[in-house]
Amino acid sequence: MTTTFASVILQAQPGGGAMMPIMLVGMIVVMYFFMIRPQQKRAKEQKKFTEGTGTGDKVILTSGIHGRIVRTNDDGTVAVEIDRNTTVTIERAAISMEMTMAYQKKNGTNTTTPVKA
Repeated sequence: MTTTFASVILQAQPGGGAMMPIMLVGMIVVMYFFMIRPQQKRAKEQKKFTEGTGTGDKVILTSGIHGRIVRTNDDGTVAVEIDRNTTVTIERAAISMEMTMAYQKKNGTNTTTPVKA
């Protein structure tokens, strides 16, 4: 009985061929639940927070500027007083967090509901 190398290669079955698509789908599902979904959740919470801010709230902007909202406009902007007689008009999306939340973050205390100043 003589078998040639070529005939052995032709008879060999590829191993794990059906397992590869399953692993690929599994990796995509894991990436969705650990990366994409939490990011969408944070974006939704941030949007809800910025829409809930109003006149008198002390806020921190994404640029790091601290100020107090003095007026809300219908076009999606707010006027923020950053010093006496110094007011800037910004987009609502530029509000990063409320100052009380920043204080709680700095001191390590965490409450589930933000306290309005």
